[in-house]
Amino acid sequence: MWIYEKKLEYPVKIKNPNAKLAQTIITQLGGPDGELGASLRYLNQRFSMPYDEVIGILTDVGTEELAHVEIIGAIVYQLTRDLSVDEIKRQGFDAYFVDHTTGVYPVSAAGVPFDAKYFAVKGDVFADLNEDLAAEQKARVTYDNILRLSDDPDVNDVIRFLRAREIVHYQRFGDALRISQDKSRDKSNFYLYNPAFDKPRNGCIM
Repeated sequence: MWIYEKKLEYPVKIKNPNAKLAQTIITQLGGPDGELGASLRYLNQRFSMPYDEVIGILTDVGTEELAHVEIIGAIVYQLTRDLSVDEIKRQGFDAYFVDHTTGVYPVSAAGVPFDAKYFAVKGDVFADLNEDLAAEQKARVTYDNILRLSDDPDVNDVIRFLRAREIVHYQRFGDALRISQDKSRDKSNFYLYNPAFDKPRNGCIM
């Protein structure tokens, strides 16, 4: 159960619409390393996690990623509001506009719609947590690239906040991995944590 506080986690107040910049930033909504995929990844992975502490971390981070979906949506909306037809054409927003007008729709910067293949759930503690560590670093790099391309201080302020949260999430998943290693049956080979592998049969681990 969640309690929804009806405000953005970080304020978005963009003075200057810029559809070209919006097309770059929208990848963090619906792109391969975006916030929507991250949220779905963590909130689904938690069901198969055997350790309460790790379930808690996945729930916390997955919930915050939903807040980041909201923030990215607000950025894209504010960057594309009140555009004239000439601005839409001039800023290369016409292909998006013809399909979605100025509605916020999850696509990558290349215009590829969101796909469930962007988030991985393997049902294995170590496979999933290493996936999560890599995902946070890929999201951080994407925010780095956005900052390289954006010269809007209102946008960059919010992007820097989101980038910093990716680093925090990476650290939390590092904690989750250490917790899982400590709790595994065989600390010299923590890949054997799976209960199905616990009983030797005929001298072999099955």
